Amino acid sequence: MSPVRDDFRRSQVAIGALFFVLGFQYATWVSRVPALKARLDLGEAQIGLLLMTCGIGAAVSFPLVAVLMRRLGSRLLSVLSALVLGVILLALSVVPNYPLTLLVLFFDGVAVGGLNVAMNAQGAALEARFERTTMSRLHATFSAGSLLAALLASGVTAVTDTLAVHFGLAAALLAALVVAARPGLLAEGPAAADASADSSADAAEPAERKQRRGFALPTVATLWMGLAMVFGTVTEGAMNDWSALYLKDYVHADAGLAPMGIAVVSVMMVCARIFADGWRTRFGDGRIVTTGSLLAGLGLALALAAGGVVPTLIGFACVGLGVAAVTPCVYVAAARQGADALSLVAAMGTTGLLAGPAVIGFIAGATSLLWGMAAVAASAAVVSLCATRISWPGRDAPAAPAEAEAWLAADPS
Repeated sequence: MSPVRDDFRRSQVAIGALFFVLGFQYATWVSRVPALKARLDLGEAQIGLLLMTCGIGAAVSFPLVAVLMRRLGSRLLSVLSALVLGVILLALSVVPNYPLTLLVLFFDGVAVGGLNVAMNAQGAALEARFERTTMSRLHATFSAGSLLAALLASGVTAVTDTLAVHFGLAAALLAALVVAARPGLLAEGPAAADASADSSADAAEPAERKQRRGFALPTVATLWMGLAMVFGTVTEGAMNDWSALYLKDYVHADAGLAPMGIAVVSVMMVCARIFADGWRTRFGDGRIVTTGSLLAGLGLALALAAGGVVPTLIGFACVGLGVAAVTPCVYVAAARQGADALSLVAAMGTTGLLAGPAVIGFIAGATSLLWGMAAVAASAAVVSLCATRISWPGRDAPAAPAEAEAWLAADPS
């Protein structure tokens, strides 16, 4: 195996560990929500607010994350964010009351926002440096982390109900993964690129432009990416939250078949992400996102029109297959625009994931769940429209801004 291939594999495994950490940490505490509910004597509405607070923290983290990405670079920010997520698990195991739990989960959301942006920046930098597609496989490891967390939760609770034991073990595993992954992470850093640019062009740059460099308004291209991410995550999140209920209450599937909706979507997404990098290399990111989101929207719409358990499950499979590559591809495109664009697009994606299921619920409440699911199909179609307005990475795509190119392709030595 060549040294270049060795370097790629080492960094790919290290960055994949970050995705694994994020999925593992989130699924760990979510799997023990019933225990938190019992220990703090919470009602259903309070649990809903807990879950929303984490999402709010991630959604509003954009300004802070953008600054930290410029100051620290994605490698250091990803390590710090991942370690904070482990500490948050320990805090959740001992937090004494509901208000403090809300505060802890708000900071959990902020740390999730930091790791989400930093690890996707690492993945985009890996693709740029070695000119190989890998982002979809990296996103698949997030699902693997969630799966292992669920298995660990099941195993630990069979032995003890103590949160401190479970979360302590999970935090130790996270810390070990982060320490092991750190040497393989890419040593790129926007701050370094900015400093180099400042030293070479300091005299020629107008003073008012320097003053604006701390914050830049999003470009039209960034907004199209953000919209694609919003509607993509609305589709993804709504399928996870509403597919089982649709099967049970509208299609009248047996109780044992109702959970198959989530299972079909999840399995198709994982499988598609395993193979999507090869499709991206062959067909290009833009075609994959446009075609995939059209498949998701059209497949789900036809399934809703046809009715019945089998057509519905086939439609759900189309959604899982079609949207699997949307977020990986959009993250790569956003990373080419720089740290601010990536941070904003990630925040918009989190907002879609948070607000989407609730919006579908409002539509279903005002009309019916059939129309709510039709809105999910429409969201997927909107992604396809947005995809036609994005300059995707590739031989025919316009070059990324100089700052973003330096940030993505900086020498790790």
